[in-house]
Amino acid sequence: MPYTAIVRRRLFRLLAALLLLSGLPAARAFTATDADALFAAHTKAFYREEGGRAWFRETTEGGKSSYWMRAEQLEMVLDVYERTHQAQPLVMFTNLFRGFLADHGTNWAHNPFNDDIMWMVIACTRGHLLTGNPDFRDVARTNFDRCLARAASTNLGGGLWWKTDNRSKNACVNGPGAIAAFLLGRATGETNYYVTATNLFQWERATLFDAETGRVADNIRTNGRVSNLALTYNQGTFVGAANFLGYTNEARLAARFTMEQLSRDGYLPPAGENGDGGGFNGIGARWIARFVYERGEQAAFEAWLRKNADAAWAARRAEDNLSWCRWPQPTPEGRRIAWGCSSAVVMLQVVRPTE
Repeated sequence: MPYTAIVRRRLFRLLAALLLLSGLPAARAFTATDADALFAAHTKAFYREEGGRAWFRETTEGGKSSYWMRAEQLEMVLDVYERTHQAQPLVMFTNLFRGFLADHGTNWAHNPFNDDIMWMVIACTRGHLLTGNPDFRDVARTNFDRCLARAASTNLGGGLWWKTDNRSKNACVNGPGAIAAFLLGRATGETNYYVTATNLFQWERATLFDAETGRVADNIRTNGRVSNLALTYNQGTFVGAANFLGYTNEARLAARFTMEQLSRDGYLPPAGENGDGGGFNGIGARWIARFVYERGEQAAFEAWLRKNADAAWAARRAEDNLSWCRWPQPTPEGRRIAWGCSSAVVMLQVVRPTE
């Protein structure tokens, strides 16, 4: 055997040994079957249903996911439907919708977080656009209008307040607000929603977006101070709104910042599994991937997206296929959190496999 071939074989064996010691399975490109497997594992561990009303358990030990996390897990289920076009995810979505209303009612004004309402509006409006069910659209429309009336103001040049205490205007409500308004425009055919979407996006672009780097700042406070914090879900919803409204250059720049500045060694930043951040990367990937495929940007971004999807699959634990939000580190044993396991599921739904 030639010397170079011997060296290659030894290097391959060494790499395989290191992967084994690290607890990671040998790397390979994920497949559609893998995407099915992660969703099935998440469903088995966390999805529960009783009397046609469903919810996601907060952890593998019980409880219920919180308000906005349930909204985003509803979006996760729709991501599965958009990939597979199978009936099961829509049945689950309907049951989860009923469960949400049973717990939170049809008037969501009791929630002081305006972004929470916008996340649920997006989920319900997406559900309507995929099913035609008017119940999803109507509750989304009513609550969007109610939330817009209390959250919008001319302070700081426009935009939406994050909470009802009116202390800051944040990317986490203005990006989703623009997306929600755009989708309601599609759902209702009323142009005023498109106008609202444009106004919210343009405010966020002017106030929180750095046109030189693509950074989306987290918030601006009432004293005019803009935060330097950039988070993947804010980058993603900015990209999503920009894509819908035709601001392709801005979407590309924000996506590139996420890939080049927020992703260390090409991996989306690890988040705390117990807090809000557990699902940030899934949200970011959802809207960036939509932009990439709808605008033909695969050459610039698809390898990066696939690297993260491959890592999310490889990081799963063998006993139950649950994968947490800190890939490429292997998922630990013990109690896992539904929200923290959602980003991996979303990654494999929204990114196209190489097959």
